[in-house]
Amino acid sequence: MTAVALLDYGAGNLRSAQRALERAGATVTITANADTAAQADALVVPGVGHFGQCVRQFLAAGLRDLVQDWVAGGRPLLGICVGMQIMYPSSDEDPLVKGLGLLPGTVRRLPPTVTVPHMGWNTVDAVRDDKLLEGVAGEFVYFVHSYAAVPGEDDHVVATCDYGPGFPAVVRVGPVVATQFHPEKSGDVGARLLANWVREVQA
Repeated sequence: MTAVALLDYGAGNLRSAQRALERAGATVTITANADTAAQADALVVPGVGHFGQCVRQFLAAGLRDLVQDWVAGGRPLLGICVGMQIMYPSSDEDPLVKGLGLLPGTVRRLPPTVTVPHMGWNTVDAVRDDKLLEGVAGEFVYFVHSYAAVPGEDDHVVATCDYGPGFPAVVRVGPVVATQFHPEKSGDVGARLLANWVREVQA
């Protein structure tokens, strides 16, 4: 069974994410210890709240070297919501705080033409074939955010959401997969995405 380390740095829906990943077929360890997490097959970086605060808490937990080495070694990592956003080098939400820089690009505030925060159910629209989206593309998932990624390369975007002018809902760069929505709050559709990811890790 796939062993997943769910990183606890004080900013995530840990119990709901744990339950969703376990239903997807993983064994889950919630940990703030880098050495413990390093024993897993895959990492999950959850995230709720403010970009700058999440980055500061992540660094204070001593997890930065873990994830940088993990990604450099080509090992699978999943980021969720603000856990996705802190993977980028910067965000409009806190321009003075540098993100983890695991993914090229930046994070921008949603435009003034839409209601912010974006909170509720919207569809995930595939822009390229990806097994991660089997049973997910075209379905509704749950979002709650005011900022969204602007990836450095268009081909990093696997799926979009058409809220306003649209934004990336799922990105993939090598071993890193990230979702702007919360799969753990997205019912059967979110469960399918997590199950697809767990199967990919097992392969």
